[in-house]
Amino acid sequence: GGGVLGITMKEAIRFGVARGLFSNEAGMGSTPHAHATALVAHPVLQGFTAFIGVFVDTMLVCTSTALIILLTGADQLGLGGALVTQEAFHIAFGEIGPMIIAICLTFFAFTTVIGWYYFGESNIRFLFRSPAALNVYRVLVLAFIVLGTLGKVELVWDMSDMFNGIMVIPNLIALILLHKEIKAVLRDYDEKRQDGLPLYDYDNV
Repeated sequence: GGGVLGITMKEAIRFGVARGLFSNEAGMGSTPHAHATALVAHPVLQGFTAFIGVFVDTMLVCTSTALIILLTGADQLGLGGALVTQEAFHIAFGEIGPMIIAICLTFFAFTTVIGWYYFGESNIRFLFRSPAALNVYRVLVLAFIVLGTLGKVELVWDMSDMFNGIMVIPNLIALILLHKEIKAVLRDYDEKRQDGLPLYDYDNV
């Protein structure tokens, strides 16, 4: 009984962390590429924006999706992947339900591909500073998009989880090494907020 309970908890945590990481990317070091392009008075303000993004994605979107699946009983029908959510919306909203999910998934998938391409291109430009390397990257992206649509869903998910986990390791190491700088920026924000609008001196970083 203890072994069964332990394995159940292990699998629940493993899939929970994997899906949560895939959903909001917190700790992966991917979204800073996008946040770094924002023009804000103080970098801490953009950090707060990043926090809100994680909250909205995980606590609102994911929780509401889970609730509609559980309340409609769609999880008991033996379906997998997006089909569970589509069936839950079908039960709850009728024929228009699956169409809503299809439209949302289309936009989510497209914007995810575009966003991750941009993150990767930013890294390639920084590391190699070569148009040839950028062209190779673009070909690889297109090739993996095609391969991802042809591969089995389980394999695609497993590979995504693996690479997401690999990304977390160097990012967490970097966060640990940069903890003094992070604390200094937050302290600067707290001190300047007392005097009004906190303005960061970007010229003397």
